[in-house]
Amino acid sequence: MTEAVQMPGPSSVFMDASGLVITEASGSRVEGYADLDERHHTPFGVVHGGVYAAIVESAGSVGASAAVADRGQFSVGLNNSTDFLRSSNGCRARVVAEPIIQGRTQQLWLIQISDEATGKDLARGQLRLQNIALPTAD
Repeated sequence: MTEAVQMPGPSSVFMDASGLVITEASGSRVEGYADLDERHHTPFGVVHGGVYAAIVESAGSVGASAAVADRGQFSVGLNNSTDFLRSSNGCRARVVAEPIIQGRTQQLWLIQISDEATGKDLARGQLRLQNIALPTAD
C-alpha cells in the first residue's frame, strides 16, 4: 500500500471524517483513496452523496493549491458539480484528480472516484476554483 502524503498545514476534522487519504499530490495530479463504510451511510445503507462531493472538493483543492503555492497562493472552490454514478454500501474508493485547465486566476479540475476492487465508477466531479493570496499573519 502507498504511504499517505504529509500535507502542508493542519489536517481538518471534516476532511478526516470523509476518509480521504492522499497518497500523491502535485499541481498536476492528486491520487488517494477512501475506505468507505457504515460511518458514511445514509439511513438507507448506502454511501451518502455528500461524502463523494466532499472528496471531490478536497482532492481538487489540494491539487489546485499545490499548483499555485510557489506564487504565494492557494485555491478555494467556487463550484462543485458532482455526479453520483453508482450506489455503494462500502469499499475502498480510488480517487484521481487532474486539472482540465489551469489559469492565472481560476482552475478547473476533474475528480474521479471508483471502486478499487471492481474498477467501476462511483462518482465524478468537476471543481472550479479561484486562486487567491495566502492569508498574512497579523
